[in-house]
Amino acid sequence: MTKEIRLVALGGLGEIGKNLMLLESGPDIIAIDCGLAFPKDEMPGVDFVIPDISYLVERKDRLRGIVLTHGHEDHVGALPFVLSKVNVPVYGTKLTLGLARRKMDENFEGEFDFRVVAPRDVIRLGSVEVEFVRMTHSVSDSAGLIIHTPCGTLVFTGDFKLDQTPVDGEAPDYHRLAEVGDRGVLALLSDSTHADRPGYTPSERVVGENLSQVFYRAKGRIIVTTFASNVPRIQQVIDAAYKYGRKVCIIGRSMENVVEVALSMGFLKAPLGTLINVHDIGKYPQSKIVVLSTGSQGEPLSALSRMSVGEHRKINIVEGDLVVMAASPVPGNETTVSRVVDNLFRQGAEVIYTPESGVHVSGHASQEELKIMLNLTKPRFFIPIHGEYRHLIIHSQLAVATGVPPSNVLIGENGTIFRLTPHRAEILGMIQTRDIFVDGYGIGDIGHPILRERQSLGEAGAVFLSCVLSKETGKFINPPKVKSVGLISVKHQEAVISEVINATEEYFSVLPKEALHKTELVEEELASVIKRLFRNELGRKPLVICSLTLL
Repeated sequence: MTKEIRLVALGGLGEIGKNLMLLESGPDIIAIDCGLAFPKDEMPGVDFVIPDISYLVERKDRLRGIVLTHGHEDHVGALPFVLSKVNVPVYGTKLTLGLARRKMDENFEGEFDFRVVAPRDVIRLGSVEVEFVRMTHSVSDSAGLIIHTPCGTLVFTGDFKLDQTPVDGEAPDYHRLAEVGDRGVLALLSDSTHADRPGYTPSERVVGENLSQVFYRAKGRIIVTTFASNVPRIQQVIDAAYKYGRKVCIIGRSMENVVEVALSMGFLKAPLGTLINVHDIGKYPQSKIVVLSTGSQGEPLSALSRMSVGEHRKINIVEGDLVVMAASPVPGNETTVSRVVDNLFRQGAEVIYTPESGVHVSGHASQEELKIMLNLTKPRFFIPIHGEYRHLIIHSQLAVATGVPPSNVLIGENGTIFRLTPHRAEILGMIQTRDIFVDGYGIGDIGHPILRERQSLGEAGAVFLSCVLSKETGKFINPPKVKSVGLISVKHQEAVISEVINATEEYFSVLPKEALHKTELVEEELASVIKRLFRNELGRKPLVICSLTLL
């Protein structure tokens, strides 16, 4: 029998986030990462999106474990929901599992099996050996994977950049990557998030130098916001504050959680007395305070967003405050971030937020680093991962430029099944995948039809129509009741409601009595009639909900 492995992408291909890749080798399956995605603007009410693991659940008896590359939510955030269906051992580095454990404690009831590994450790999962290799990213303790299978060796980079001067001193393990490349890599699966950016991604240490200059010039209070999981960035804020004799106050639950975990594990260091409680801010002059806050993406309920509109319970923005946006907006968040920046200016703050300020660098490799990874590993086959479709295409072009034959490059999307043998790589086909929406305590119980209804509610309001008819005569027992929400002003409601009632009565006057018992069909047809009325008369498209009761 020909040796082969299959890779099935359940998330992270053709999109940013929701990363989950399955590797199948004979009877064994391992899952690589287990992330969520944050909702887009067209997903009102959705808290986050997780991968569809129906394919995995059907094969859960073959799943040997989940391996994690790093602690960002788009790589670990779906763990509670996946482990509730397939509870298997989870492997990751110390900080990665520390951050993942917080997600489990918030969203999972029951026992789970976390197993800590270190770089260069090798674990066996059935017929597959997984070796963890040190990488640099915007969260500490990140790792790539060297996966040894009967078919050949795969290198899975995880999210990475090639930082020559990382804040924690832990540079990527170039030696091991080159060694594996010399021995022969069947396939490289590499992060494509910034494949469209030329050159090199600057070192995180550049941010520290720029922050130090900002802190040196600041006269009043400094408020810094960044991604909560960016431990190297948090370390540099603490270092700059200590250098200039300032105290640091952490605001925002996610930031507080990460700082607590990173401090307890030694990934974050704060000189004694540097960190203070929010209740103690008043004990120090404004010029001696740094507030480290959540809200870098303009999240409506975040600490910084509340500060920007004067609604935070503990911190009020005052004239002379300096706000440092030490993160760039994730695509899709530009509008909300701009709104927060505007509101901060209205409150009297000075805001540093432009890319030119140098207070943020990415954690993802740019084109030259991606080429270096390709040249280090020298793969026979190449599969770009972790990026929108254009990123995958551009990354594939970089691979070809470094010498990978175009026929050896495979580009897929979520649901793609890749098949690899020692001498051949191909796309077998697709499985059906969909987004699973998490809304409060509901998981997967809303879909795109409900989202379309929510969009209609937000864009054009709603009309509720209730009809009670006699099942014997088909006549109205009571006049139809109509209520509109977010549609028209009060002074115009009476005329519009009258038209809706007339259209409803006309519809039922020609409806055969025997058709009344097909209640759902009648409600749908009547809703269409009312929608057409509003479209023709007002040019609006409200959500119309009809209820038919027979007595």
